Amino acid sequence: MMANIQKIGIVGAGTMGHGIAQVAAGSGFDVVLVDVSKEALEKGLAKIAKGLGKLVEKEKISAADRDAALGRITTASTLDAVEGRPLVVEAVVERLEVKQKVLAELDRVLPEDAILATNTSSISITKLAAVTGRAERVIGMHFMNPVPLMKLVEVIRGLATSQETYDTVEETAKAMGKIPVEVHDAPGFVSNRVLMPMINEAIFCLYEGVGEPEAIDQVMKLGMNHPMGPLALADLIGLDVCLDILEVLYEGFRDPKYRPCPLLVKMVDAGRLGRKSGHGFYSY
Repeated sequence: MMANIQKIGIVGAGTMGHGIAQVAAGSGFDVVLVDVSKEALEKGLAKIAKGLGKLVEKEKISAADRDAALGRITTASTLDAVEGRPLVVEAVVERLEVKQKVLAELDRVLPEDAILATNTSSISITKLAAVTGRAERVIGMHFMNPVPLMKLVEVIRGLATSQETYDTVEETAKAMGKIPVEVHDAPGFVSNRVLMPMINEAIFCLYEGVGEPEAIDQVMKLGMNHPMGPLALADLIGLDVCLDILEVLYEGFRDPKYRPCPLLVKMVDAGRLGRKSGHGFYSY
């Protein structure tokens, strides 16, 4: 098995990337967070500081722990910054061609024994691994949103992923205080294959006039004991992300049950993406 991982690279400073960076740094890992956008890096760092600050307020960590965690994060705007890291987690947008481009570039930059993990929430690990020259060291490491609060990491092997790679990533996830669960490489894995059709069906209920957003969410919260209704959850995830995942499922299975609701498509076209844009099924 590979030596204990202590240095991690994270590519993408968005919602998932900065969340993974916060958890990794808070667990003692040396982190370099990379994003082409300086603005995204600044926002990401501010959100990490805010997240760690909340933990201090709740007395879950000390102010010294917070400062130490922030001190373990460096930022960069080019992929060369991850050179020499034994594990890099890719957390860019959920689009096949963007991820392939980033992974192919990382494959060139990293030492040949480094592991490339992707935080994809739906795309085939096998397909992503194929653009690299290290398919046995490519793996899915799917964190849940919000990363600091959610315990689960879906760990997904591609066709060629080695046992050593799997074991190393499983241990790393545990070292971050997460619970790794092995699932197989299929569109949407388990989490989104079950979750997205439910969210899509809730949107169809709204589209067909079965209920107002509040009513649909109340039924699922009070009747099914969900902590959050599916429409509020879609707003949290981002309607564009929901649509991307549904399209991966629809394309991957060629099954009409995964067809995105026309209302979801229309809202994404209008830029109503949920919390991040201020408007979705609710206003923020």
